[in-house]
Amino acid sequence: MKLVRIVLLATAAGAILAPSALPEQAPVLTAHSSRFGKTIFDGRGFVLYAFTRDKRSSACYGACAQAWPPYLASKDAPKVGAGLKRSLLGTVKRRNGRRQVAYAGKPLYYYVGDRRPGQILCQNVVEYGGRWLILKPNGAFLR
Repeated sequence: MKLVRIVLLATAAGAILAPSALPEQAPVLTAHSSRFGKTIFDGRGFVLYAFTRDKRSSACYGACAQAWPPYLASKDAPKVGAGLKRSLLGTVKRRNGRRQVAYAGKPLYYYVGDRRPGQILCQNVVEYGGRWLILKPNGAFLR
């Protein structure tokens, strides 16, 4: 009976961890190895993507932003971990006035299908008029 409860609690916790359902936190970027090479993750271990259609701000709204939720900044300044450059960290303003975390000038997003830390399901995917790619620690697209 205890094992069933633990599994149910773990399943419920997994649903809470989904990036699109997370409460706002101070944004943190970290660099970790993945099957694609070293890339950028949030402080909880969820990978962050960039959109090739973005130019100086986000081009992802509506259905796009539902599938690719923006990594939003809180009132606290974004921070970087080891292996990343503070000078490349910034934010861009979204249409609603919120600030989206950016790295090397590229706004960052989650993919709604990535349900657990370390999962990368949509690297190099074409959707919503552009390509979704993870980033190298130097800010370049990882292709």
